[in-house]
Amino acid sequence: MKVLIGGVIAAVVGLILLILWWAPFLMILMGGIPICLLLGGALAIYVGIDEIRDQMQEKKEKAREKEKKEEELEKARKELEETKAEAAKYKEELEKTKGKSTKQKEEK
Repeated sequence: MKVLIGGVIAAVVGLILLILWWAPFLMILMGGIPICLLLGGALAIYVGIDEIRDQMQEKKEKAREKEKKEEELEKARKELEETKAEAAKYKEELEKTKGKSTKQKEEK
């Protein structure tokens, strides 16, 4: 209850003083608003620049990841080609071996 009464008294005194000191209040507002706008604008510029830096960093990271994936893919392709060549080599050897064994069976 004491807080409520204190709040009402403060609001009434504040309203009376605002009416009595209207001109000085406007002077304070005229001086304070440009400063607030300047500081708010500077903060917005800082945040915007920081956001642009983050986006550039993210693009660089994505490019690095893409290059890394491409390198891995190229490495896998080379391994696949080597494996295919090795498989073809073994297939030829197998066919030669089969050919020799069928000739040997025919001779017997």
